[in-house]
Amino acid sequence: MCIDFTDLNKACPKDSCPLSKIDDLVNATAGHALLSVIDAFSGYHQISLCPEDQEKTTFITGRGLHWYRMMPFGLKNVATTYQRLVNKLFKTLIRKTMEVYIDEIIVKSMINATHSHDLRKTFSIL
Repeated sequence: MCIDFTDLNKACPKDSCPLSKIDDLVNATAGHALLSVIDAFSGYHQISLCPEDQEKTTFITGRGLHWYRMMPFGLKNVATTYQRLVNKLFKTLIRKTMEVYIDEIIVKSMINATHSHDLRKTFSIL
């Protein structure tokens, strides 16, 4: 299903949360023995919308009016909202044993022996 949020996106102020630079993330993983990449695409759909904002996402189907209770893809600030969330969740691990770019999580280990431990820490937070 595709919903056009053009008008809603025009009415929303831009979120100023900066996204990481891809070059910095690539450089931060260089020299590590093991990398595991986790695609957390469905994570967007785990963030609740404020009840008062849900009606702004209303759409019509043959069965009536519906709206999103969770953040749908296509809204202006989805990426920055999600980036802010993962930065907060993984604050103690980012730049140490992991890097995050929106919904891409890279668990990195300098030596093979610690990789399973680093993955366990990441999954315990997830």
